[in-house]
Amino acid sequence: MNTVASTRRYRVLSQYPQWWLASLLLTLHGALAWGIDQWWSRALLLAHFGFFLLWQPWWGEERLQPRHVVLVAFGLLFAGWAQWWLVAVWIGVMVALIGGNVPAAGHRRLGPLIAAVYLLTLLLGWVVPHLFAHPESRDALSFFVRYLLPVLPLVIFFVRTNEPSAAPFDLFYSVILFLLVATLVLGSFVVRDLAQTEYPMALAETLMVTAFVLLALGWLWNPHGGFAGLGQMLSRYLVSIALPFEQWMQYLADLAEEERDPEAFLQHGLDHLAQLPWITGVGWTTLHGAGEIGSRSQSDNALAFGNLALTVYTQRQLNPALLLHLKLLLRMLAHFYEAKRREEIQRRNAYTQAIHETGARLTHDVKNLLQSLKLLCGIGIDANGDAANDSARQALFARQLPQITQRLQTTLDKLKAPAAADKAQAPVAAANWWDTMQRRYQGRNVAFAVAGRLDGLMVPGDLFDSATDNLLQNALRKAPPPAGLEVRVKLDAAAGGALTVTDNGAPVPPEVARTLFNGPVPSAAGFGVGLYQAARQAQRLGWRLLLAANEPGNVRFTLERNAGAR
Repeated sequence: MNTVASTRRYRVLSQYPQWWLASLLLTLHGALAWGIDQWWSRALLLAHFGFFLLWQPWWGEERLQPRHVVLVAFGLLFAGWAQWWLVAVWIGVMVALIGGNVPAAGHRRLGPLIAAVYLLTLLLGWVVPHLFAHPESRDALSFFVRYLLPVLPLVIFFVRTNEPSAAPFDLFYSVILFLLVATLVLGSFVVRDLAQTEYPMALAETLMVTAFVLLALGWLWNPHGGFAGLGQMLSRYLVSIALPFEQWMQYLADLAEEERDPEAFLQHGLDHLAQLPWITGVGWTTLHGAGEIGSRSQSDNALAFGNLALTVYTQRQLNPALLLHLKLLLRMLAHFYEAKRREEIQRRNAYTQAIHETGARLTHDVKNLLQSLKLLCGIGIDANGDAANDSARQALFARQLPQITQRLQTTLDKLKAPAAADKAQAPVAAANWWDTMQRRYQGRNVAFAVAGRLDGLMVPGDLFDSATDNLLQNALRKAPPPAGLEVRVKLDAAAGGALTVTDNGAPVPPEVARTLFNGPVPSAAGFGVGLYQAARQAQRLGWRLLLAANEPGNVRFTLERNAGAR
């Protein structure tokens, strides 16, 4: 039963917060409009404080907890010992609370704004005059306060507002509002006593001076005409306490250029930060370990940025401005550290990729050599299994075996120094390479043709070997068309040694052709990286490998020099 009643009560509180705001204003009005010396004024003040607890913007609980007994005691003291100066302070506090809890936009701002206007009018027009030794009583003012001013709280009953605990509460803004209200009240006292004038004139002069000061501060906060303004000066002060932010950024940038290891970079940066006089030590924890610099203290500040956890030990507890500055410095250090970690991961990935590409490339070279050895073994053994002894076969072995030995040596050299393999190999005479290639594919249904004179023409032999072997092996594996498979190799001396391999087999599938030279492709006979590796090697040496034609019966690959390459 208590749970049901509590739920209903909380539903009323959350759905109609304007009722409690209007009720606390009306009860306050009833307690002050006819004086605060009557017994019923005390009762209304106690009721006013109860409605305030229902409306308050700090917590959203539907019932008070034992820790809130201090508030109940204050309410009883406020109702039993109410004085005009205490009421003035209380109204100033309520103006600050309402002002610091006003929604950002929308029609829900109307209720709090009306409440703030009512409280300021009641404070400056009724409560403050009663603080003077001889309050100036006017019948018109009394009639306005007692019978016309309550219209504002009654309007709030019908204006929808946010639940106070659901709206963001700005403590700094509330403090500024309270100080502004205190300035108006105390300024009116000072002007009235110094100028020996009546209170309305003193209040008007105080309002004008306050308005002028606020306008001047507003202009100085964000002026025009080249001056930075108080806002930027305050921001610069907050980010430059004890260590200028520009110097810290310059130090991190210089350190990032000098130090490649992320862990060493982090330690050097924290060493520099620990030299600040108000820092006694720094501890850190990363994915790769932990460390500590300096000594520990009772005041520790734990901060975490991703996988980096930092603990800064200071001589005393940091104030909010210094803590904000410390967080900014450490966040920049964490960003640089994370960039260093990503850079190291990229270097490792590049090294691993180079190993993989080198292994795949050498695998193709070894596979081509193995196919040449199998061809020689097939030629050297006749149908009955006896070794061939005729002079033609011996001459073939004499030509092919030294070439295979040389290519195996070249493959081993690449394995020892893959990065410098392409640069270390000197160009070979195109005529010698062409003669060797014809001998290598003798009797393999490959037609060779040359255009122009090869005298004096030099070509990168390793590149031509790798590209030609891959292109010819791919072409010879194709299913022969009805007219028979024809593979043609042409070397054009007039075009700088451009090499063309053409076959009349099936074209390359479009989905494979799009990525043929940009990455691995599906392959049933290998790793699918042969032409990709050949294209990469050609690019490094100033050549390019491309699919010049891809039609049924006309598939043509071309290896040619890049434009402008010598």
